Parts: sequence; C-alpha cells; structure tokens
Amino acid sequence: MAAVEALMWQGDPLADGVIADLVATGRVEAVNEVLAHLRDNDQPIPENLPESVRAYLVATDDPPPWADLDRVAEAYEFFVDDGVHVASVLSFGAMVNCYAQPRPSRVLALTHRLNQPHRRLSETSQFVLNMMGRQPFGAGGSFVPTVQKTRLIHAAVRHFITGSGRWDVEADGVPVCQQDMLGALLIFSVQVVDGMRRIGISVTEHEAASYYYVWRVTGAMLGIPVEVMPESIDEARELNAVIVGATYGPSAEGVALTRNLIRLYEDMVPGKAFDGVVSAMVRQTVDPQVADWMEVPNSRTWNRAVRAGTWLMRVLERAEDRSRVATSILDKAGSLLLGGSVRTLTNGQSTALNIPADLREKWLDAGVCPISPSSRPGAASR
Repeated sequence: MAAVEALMWQGDPLADGVIADLVATGRVEAVNEVLAHLRDNDQPIPENLPESVRAYLVATDDPPPWADLDRVAEAYEFFVDDGVHVASVLSFGAMVNCYAQPRPSRVLALTHRLNQPHRRLSETSQFVLNMMGRQPFGAGGSFVPTVQKTRLIHAAVRHFITGSGRWDVEADGVPVCQQDMLGALLIFSVQVVDGMRRIGISVTEHEAASYYYVWRVTGAMLGIPVEVMPESIDEARELNAVIVGATYGPSAEGVALTRNLIRLYEDMVPGKAFDGVVSAMVRQTVDPQVADWMEVPNSRTWNRAVRAGTWLMRVLERAEDRSRVATSILDKAGSLLLGGSVRTLTNGQSTALNIPADLREKWLDAGVCPISPSSRPGAASR
C-alpha cells in the first residue's frame, strides 16, 4: 500500500517533459493542430512535429510486451454482446463515482469543466469505444492515438494547475496523479461490472476478467506503473475496496458535477414527468452513501420502479438463451439508453462519437446500434 500512497506525488514524466518543452518554446497550439489529424494506429507519425513530440509518440506507440492480444479479443466479444449496457452503467454510475472523489473533482473545477458534463461524458465514451474495438492496439484500430493524446492532455492539466498557484502539491499531491489514474481505472473496470450486475445484467467471471484485462493493458499505456495494477480481477476488487472507497467523500465540486450530469440526462426526455428515473438509475448503480454525498435526489416511488425494472432485467437475462424476444427487449433497452446519450451529447445532431466500424456493423445487424444505418461510412445522405 505504500507504493500506492506514493502515487499521489507521481505524474507522467514522459508526457510531462513534452508539455514542458512545448510551453517553453511556445509551440502548444501548432502541435495541437497536427495531432488533431492523428487518428489511426496505422497512420505514420507526422513529420512536422518537434523532436520531443515525435520521440514521445514513438515511445508510446505499442502495447506493453506482456499484453496478450488473444485475451483482448475475448473482451471484444463481451462488448459486442453487452457494450450498450457497459455504456449505460458508465454513464449513470461510473461518472458519479468519479465525481465522488474530491481531488479529481477539484481538478475539473480548476479547468472550468464543472458545467460541461456533455464534453466529459463524450470524451470518456469515445475512449471506451476505441478501446473496445476488435483490434484496439493493432492494424485498423484507432485507440493508440487516443491514449497518446489523453496522456498529453493530463500532462497539460498538471502543468497549468501546478503553476496556477491554486494547488498545494505538498498537501494534495500532484494534479491528475497516478493514484487518481489507478482509481479511475478501477472505477471504469471493476465498478462498471458491479454496476451492470446491480441493474440485472449477467456478467460471467470470465467476461469480467477479460474486460478488466483490457483496462490493465490500457493502464500501462497510460503510464500507470504496471506493478501497482493487480493482475487478476479478484485482486483488483480488493484494491478497489481499499483505495477507491477510501477516496470517496462529499465535495461542493462533486455535487455540482453530479447535478449537471443528472440534468443532462433529464433533458434527454421531453417534459418533467420522467425526470425522477434518472436519479433512481444513479442510485441503483452506485453505493447509497456515494449517492447521498453527491446529493442525488431520492424518490421512493422511482427507486421502487427502477428496482422492479432490475428484477425484470434479471428475468430476461435468465431467459435470454432460450428466448429471442427476451434478447431483443434486453438489448433494445440498452440501445435506447445509449442512443439517448448520443443524442444528448450532440444536442440532437448527427453523433460526434465514432463507433469502430466492426463494432458498428455488429450492433447494426443486431438492431442495437445508437447510430442509424444512414450514418454508416459511405452511406447515401438524406
């Protein structure tokens, strides 16, 4: 545990060095413009980049040597079947659990992102979608540039917050420290699986282990020291209970972030009659104390309705292998939630989220893709 505690004062030396160089030489905006066009794993590293950036991109271009891409492929199959439910739990539960951590919530406040829940949710959703493609780290994928850019963004946040005079490193650790990164990894992996089970979605232990494994590989690519990331899902659950639970607590920033997130989803449904279901969904997927700390509205009527829906989901899950009707209902429910999220994130316009082509095709064939067939690459415009 001493090693985990020490992560409070550890940033990402590789990415931090790049940002320090760009700031010192006044080239941040020029590099941003170039990197905006770097989207695919197979795309050559642009020539017109400073040497520090090129060296960073080369050093971070491959998954760790211990990564087993066959295990990564197993997680893809899980996401094909249940990705819409992963996305729903990530939206309703994982985001609120992140906001229940006062230090990361304060970072969001200092970067003026308290009132931009759509942007935060959109970025997280795109990250997960890219991660869960068939070959996220290989040919045809687009996840490696996503990870590389994310590390640079985190480094930029660390640089500017640390230099703002509004952050006490000695008392609070480094902004976006490796301990916060490890906590986020556990929230988005271990706690998402737990949240899926809370709403009645069946996740086997093998599926849970495969999903966590992809996150562990991703954590290494994000710069988290591999020795502090548990190897097994069981060990990850134990660490989650110890370190993530210990970081939860009330904060004004966390309450504001949660309130804005709930409002974002309430706006998804016209009128006010069904607003209470959003808060009830949050309370179903997170710990009750976390919900109270984040001041999530508590309606007995809606809580009972959501619990009844959870019971129905479990019944449908048990019938899924035997009933095409049950499968269709279950997947359509998740698709509607994800599709609503996409429309909300983009104010009802064509989605800005880029679903990997292979995953898009499978979801379209199953009738659960939140993007219409007319949005397929190369489809005729209407």
